Amino acid sequence: MSDNPLQAQLAQLQAAWVAQQQEDIPALAAQAEQLASEANCLPIRLQPLRDQLHKLAGSAGTFGYPVLGQTARKLEQCCQSWLQQARLQPEQLHQLALQLHALLDYLELGVTKNHLSMPDNLATPGSTVRILVVEDDSELLAEIDQTLSNYGYETQGLASGQSLTQLLEQGGIHALLLDISESASGRPLLDELQAWQAHRYTPIPLVAISTQRDFATQMRAIRAGAVGFFPKPVDLIALEECLSRQTQASQDAAYRVLLVDDDQALAQRYLTVLQAAGMQVGWVENPEKLLQQLHDFHPDVVLMDIHMPTYSGIELAQLIRLNDQWLRVPIVYLSAEADSRQQLSALLKAGDDFVSKPISDQHLVATVYARAQRARLVSHALTRDSMTGLLKHADIKEQVELEVERAQRQKVPVSLAMIDIDHFKQINDTYGHAVGDSVIRALASLLRQRLRRIDRIGRYGGEEFVAVLPNCTHQDAQLIFDQIREAFAGLMFRAAEDSFQVTFSAGISACEGPDWQTDGLLELADQRLYVAKRNGRNQVISRGPSGS
Repeated sequence: MSDNPLQAQLAQLQAAWVAQQQEDIPALAAQAEQLASEANCLPIRLQPLRDQLHKLAGSAGTFGYPVLGQTARKLEQCCQSWLQQARLQPEQLHQLALQLHALLDYLELGVTKNHLSMPDNLATPGSTVRILVVEDDSELLAEIDQTLSNYGYETQGLASGQSLTQLLEQGGIHALLLDISESASGRPLLDELQAWQAHRYTPIPLVAISTQRDFATQMRAIRAGAVGFFPKPVDLIALEECLSRQTQASQDAAYRVLLVDDDQALAQRYLTVLQAAGMQVGWVENPEKLLQQLHDFHPDVVLMDIHMPTYSGIELAQLIRLNDQWLRVPIVYLSAEADSRQQLSALLKAGDDFVSKPISDQHLVATVYARAQRARLVSHALTRDSMTGLLKHADIKEQVELEVERAQRQKVPVSLAMIDIDHFKQINDTYGHAVGDSVIRALASLLRQRLRRIDRIGRYGGEEFVAVLPNCTHQDAQLIFDQIREAFAGLMFRAAEDSFQVTFSAGISACEGPDWQTDGLLELADQRLYVAKRNGRNQVISRGPSGS
């Protein structure tokens, strides 16, 4: 992701915010003067002005004006104390008006930079994941290249005399695969890599291969950023699974964040920053629509302002917690509330975390990413098959129903695929169940790599899988699964001294025009899978003999 378009967009939002403050601050001062002119002015009349100062205190730092925000916070606290008085004194309000006018001066002090620096080793959605491979064994290198290519990765070597750090500085490398055996050319690179990683915002993942498994070798790899360590002979399927976990941010569906905040300018800033970080963001401005948007958006995390007109963030968080289906969704309060007792009260009632405004772009992204990641992990643990990480039987059936219903309603096609590994019982009988499990995991990983972020994949049972492809005709699904079938057939599996290859068969059905059939699509895909098996296996069937 290039920072230039993002910074230009943030600069536009900042300019709009400054222009708005140049109008709002004089209006606040005039409001204070108006209150000063009223006889026996009641403190409650100061509440709207205090609320506006609270909003300004929370947003100014984020837009690059921390001194303005700090001063607004002091004036807010002053107004809060006056709310406890029996009457407001005109002298107090005249002084408040003068200090409000003075806030304009802080807009002239210049902007404190709040730039978002994103990690550059994460692949953007839909892009190819590039792996730098340093391996001297030409036979093993060929096997690595072939395996990773079948999974959709792109591999790149280090040219003779080329500097590792110079290559990494150019960007575009998402993970490293180095042979760090005693005499391997990758071993001397560890010190150079360790020094380079020390200055990184996010270290680039290293997967190490070695003939040595001693403590010292593994510790050297760890210090250089190792997230995986594989002794020779290398289990290439397990190695790919490790790479998949480390580059998963580019493969899984984007984290979904629902923002609840009445400050339009600040909400737009948060939305822009989080979207630039690869997240999908929904915004609730009208709290009465919160539950409906939760149902429509299905967020991984909710960002909730505490102080809003009519309804407080705490009340809205409690409303969310009344619904069992949202109990697992973390609620992070974003607020300018500085009172630690109020923060603790908010957390005890319904929240999971509290972040004080103003918040930097980097802090915002890190906080939301960490919370969303944990929430997704919990959700996966409850809905995913432990061996493959794919949806369980009941959950993939639910996804089938949802996507077919959406396809029929919106008149956009959806395709279903039923996939089964050929001669799987023979694999188990010949090589053992552990090897059979490895074959199942390999196909699951290949399906994740080759299908889109919006597609849903589940383990239907044993060696059988179901995939749901929204906005995809049966012809396109046929092409996609034929490509995956060929890639899977090219994988080489090892068992003791033997090596072997495996194939799969698939049946495809679709809800598409002109008839938009919705009934029995899974059964139809299963029937076509049976035809593929009967016709010799290792093929994909998407239409019956008569074209039905």
